[in-house]
Amino acid sequence: MFAARIRTSRRGAGPMGIAQDRVVVGLDNGGTANNATVLSHDGAFLVDGLVEVPSRVLEGPAIAVEALAGAFDNILAVTKVDRERVAAVGLDTPGPATADGVISSKGSTNFSQPAWWGFDFRGALEQRLGLPVIYNNDGNAAALYAHHVHFGADANERSSVSAIVGTGLGGGVIEQGNVIKGAAGMAGELGHVHIPMHGLLEEGQPLPSCGCGFLGDVESVSSLTGIVRNLLPYWLTRFPDHPLHHADTIRAAAKQVRSFAEQGDELALHIFDQQAMGLGRLFTIAANFTDPDCYFVGGGVVEAAPHFREWFLAKVREYTLLREEQAAVATFALVPDRDMAGARGAAIAAAASLESR
Repeated sequence: MFAARIRTSRRGAGPMGIAQDRVVVGLDNGGTANNATVLSHDGAFLVDGLVEVPSRVLEGPAIAVEALAGAFDNILAVTKVDRERVAAVGLDTPGPATADGVISSKGSTNFSQPAWWGFDFRGALEQRLGLPVIYNNDGNAAALYAHHVHFGADANERSSVSAIVGTGLGGGVIEQGNVIKGAAGMAGELGHVHIPMHGLLEEGQPLPSCGCGFLGDVESVSSLTGIVRNLLPYWLTRFPDHPLHHADTIRAAAKQVRSFAEQGDELALHIFDQQAMGLGRLFTIAANFTDPDCYFVGGGVVEAAPHFREWFLAKVREYTLLREEQAAVATFALVPDRDMAGARGAAIAAAASLESR
């Protein structure tokens, strides 16, 4: 449970302003499933694992909003919490979206249908539930959760940067316990930061491209999509007898790379070494831009075998160039509870919103 880690707020209220006997609900919207959690006034999450229902986002906004409402009802039934006790709802979705939860006018991977472009997801859910809904993108929500778990009672005096490695590369920047959203709500889109490629790429290795149209950004290297588009096709040419040549598709092969790396496979370790260097160069930029207290790495590497994820984190630390003064005070850590981090971070954001009311 998380109770001891959330800072207590004003007199008569629990963590970040949740009043006695009230709760907040966190909803994490994904491409296939919605996960939900409940945060009580005393700082405890009322479920320890995933509580999922299908997200149905491919069926369009109206059905997707109903699916989220179903996830909301389901988590209250699972936790036996009366609806009248819910003070607010936290929502996170994949980005890009504005700070108010309006999906990008160009859509995104999860929201590719024209009906989603410019759709006010937060507002639609708020109208459907009749409760305040607080929005963050999924990278920011996971970053917020990691920050509060790591720093506990000191969370509001600390800063952090998180890189969440998945299909793409999400992230979040936290300052004094709060998500930095930016003017349009698109701060923390760390995957699309350009990084130096000299010394990261092998001689003759093509400049990696990103689905966003950029060349040489972090996501083009440090993501599953980066493995599919750029890294694995190159490294297979260097290892002509590798078993991954026999996979049905390059994407199927890419999904097996981590398991090969856990076994010490040379090709796979080359790929993850380049991914770690990509994150290290991103964090080097962050060190000179925000100088955070902690650098978090999340995503699939968190679910890997312990020896591999520790190797990967050590590589990221090795490739992050810090000044002596920074190295003395900064820490590196993995995002905990990856599958739960989004919903829990969304709940923390909703709880924090009550403090200012």
